[in-house]
Formats: sequence, C-alpha cells, structure tokens
Amino acid sequence: MASPASEMEFRLAQRRILLIVGGGIAAYKCLELVRLLKKHGVAVRPVLTRAGAEFVTPLSLAALSEDKVYQDLFSLTDEQEMGHIELSRSADLVVVAPATADLIGKAASGLANDLASTILMATDKPVLVAPAMNVRMWLHPATARNVAQLQADGVSFVGPDEGEMACGEFGPGRMAEPAAFLKAILERLGEAQVIEAQTGPARPRGPGPLTGKRALVTAGPTFEPADPVRGLTNRSSGKQGYAVAAGLAELGCEVILVSGPTALPTPEGVTRVDVETALQMEAACREALPVNAAVCVAAVADWRPEVIANHKIKKTGQGGVMRLVENPDILEGLAKAKENRPRLVIGFAAETDDVEANARAKLKKKGCDLIVANDVSSGVFGEEDNTVVLVGRGGVEQWETVSKAEIGRRLAAKIAEALA
Repeated sequence: MASPASEMEFRLAQRRILLIVGGGIAAYKCLELVRLLKKHGVAVRPVLTRAGAEFVTPLSLAALSEDKVYQDLFSLTDEQEMGHIELSRSADLVVVAPATADLIGKAASGLANDLASTILMATDKPVLVAPAMNVRMWLHPATARNVAQLQADGVSFVGPDEGEMACGEFGPGRMAEPAAFLKAILERLGEAQVIEAQTGPARPRGPGPLTGKRALVTAGPTFEPADPVRGLTNRSSGKQGYAVAAGLAELGCEVILVSGPTALPTPEGVTRVDVETALQMEAACREALPVNAAVCVAAVADWRPEVIANHKIKKTGQGGVMRLVENPDILEGLAKAKENRPRLVIGFAAETDDVEANARAKLKKKGCDLIVANDVSSGVFGEEDNTVVLVGRGGVEQWETVSKAEIGRRLAAKIAEALA
C-alpha cells in the first residue's frame, strides 16, 4: 500500500502549470518559483511576454522548467505543434506573474492582441494572478476597477506585498515571494496538504499573543568590501534568523527583519530591510526603534577594512597588509541603550568550543537578557536543523536538535511569555 507521501508525489507529478511571465523587475522571482514547483514534481510550461523577455531570458526559463518557452502568437512552428487554444487549456492552472497593470487591464477588458492575453481569453482553466507594479499604479482607480472585474470573473489573486519598490517608493505593489506563491498555487490545485506535511499545519496570522507588539530581528551575514570585487564575510545562511522572524509573525507580532545578503524569501507578514555592511545594519536597527523585543541572530563581521580600494587589488608577488578596524557591536548597543532600550534583548552566539561558558561570558559582557548559543564546529551553517542552549540570568536550558523553523517558533513563544 502506497504511503500518503508517495500518493501526494504521484498526484503532483500529474499536475501542470502554464506560467505567463509578464514584464517587470519582479520577473526574476519566477525563476525561483519554477524551481520550487519542479522540486515538488509539478510540470511548468512557460509563456514569456515581449516585455518579460527584457528581464529574464527564454533560456533560463527553458532550463529550469525543462520545457519549451512560448513567446509569439503568430509563430508558425508553435501553432503547428500546439496552437494557442490548445496551449491555453493544456494545464490545470494558469498563473500570471508578474501581472503588470497592462496585463491586468487587458484581461479585465477582454483584449487579446498577443499570446499572453489570448491565452487568458481562451482558457477554461482557473487563473491565479500575482500583481507587481509601482504603488501609485496599484492604487490607481483604473487598476482597482480591473482587479474587481477579474475577481468577479473568478480570477484569484496572491499579493501584492507591501514594501520598498525597485523605484525607491514604499507601499503595496511588490510581487508575492516565491514561497508564498508556491503555497497559493498548491492551494488552488487542492494540494495544500503538501505544505502542511512539510511545515506542519498553517498557523493563523490573525490576533495572537504578540498582537500589538513590535520586534526587531537581524539575520544573515554582513559583507565588508575591501575593493569592488572582494570583501570579508562569513558562512551564515540567514535561515535561523528568518525562522525567528516567521515565528514572531505567526503570533501576531509586527516584525522588522534587518537582513544581510541572503537568497531567502521574506517570511509572510514580515517587513524586510536589506543591508550589506555592519554599519548599514546598525543604522537600520536604530531606525527600527522603538521595539518591544530585539533578537540579534545575524552573524555580523567583527572587523572591516580600514580603507576600501577603488579598484581591484592586484597580486604583486610581495604579499600585503590590510588594516582592519572594529565594527560596532549591534547587540551590545541595543542592550545598553539609554533611550529606546527594548524590553527584551536576545543575542545569538555561534561558538566552536566551550559553548555554555562562552555564552555566559557574552551574556554578562553584552548586557542582554538571553543568549541562544550553538556549536557551529560541525557544519550548522546552511543546514535545516540546529541544536541550541539558552543561557539567561535564571539558568540554562538545553534544547534537543530540531528544525530551525521549530526553534524559531519555540523562541517566539518564550518571547510572548516574557512580554505578557
């Protein structure tokens, strides 16, 4: 008898998505979306608009989807192999991402003058749309009318998210992150249990024990440039910090995630601020205050080059010396702040030996309320699981090895208890 997991895998292997990639900077997210869908066994057939091809290439989509990329309504070869009518009905779900104001307007008005808009008119399959556009365009009355019309026609939407735009403005209009998008697609396919099987049952985003509270979380590495090419960094993946941010958001907390360079999607319900250097991270943390709790998970570089070269530093065959200066201690600065000191300040300690003793010393030196320490000597960076010990003024608590997501949820629960 087949296991439930193998039955889900079999069902997903029978599913096909027709992905229409619109023109916008968010088109790059579609590459990660395709990768995630393929990882789950879902077949993806891409349709690339002319504008979309300005941001991602047909070759990238073809390589990731392992399928032909369709672009031209009047391609004799494509029409002979598979006409646009058949193409529009060849999938279980039609997905449009990024859905620009132009694509949404065409679909709402019934226009069909290119391959993408013709498919949307001809399909008899469910349609899921992920808007992505400037905040003013998203809030424009014409867009609101078009979205309302499509919703009345039975079209589903995911996003848009709120945040900083590529144009520098802030507000709603960012395309949904690939992980949230994947979840929405699987839900439309009736396969939401796939996500639950991997991450546990969905947790409500409504009122929770941290509703009305605000938290700052730092995550990922920092990168300290030495020249335009090289720099000082570390192996932090950011996974644990992102898991803490997600755990807090699940309990209703308003979360500001200050992140160094990572490839991770922003957790649902979290406001993300991207930085590169320790100085930028310190400034972003100050800007986020006041908060009720600060959780410093980021692996911040202790040092930075005193001078950043304007050109690539070449080898001379004679060696060289690079002078370093200390970076600010973000955790200590928050814990010992005279103004706007968070009620709860938690630091993380990545240690290679004497984990508990070093955590106790760090707790005392930094002046924070709790240290979450782990042994990184055996390859924790980038892994899905972690083993931590919590060192506070009231004693030590050892947690068994669990997923980083679970650690994030447990720590969020402890924070909720402390702030109650």
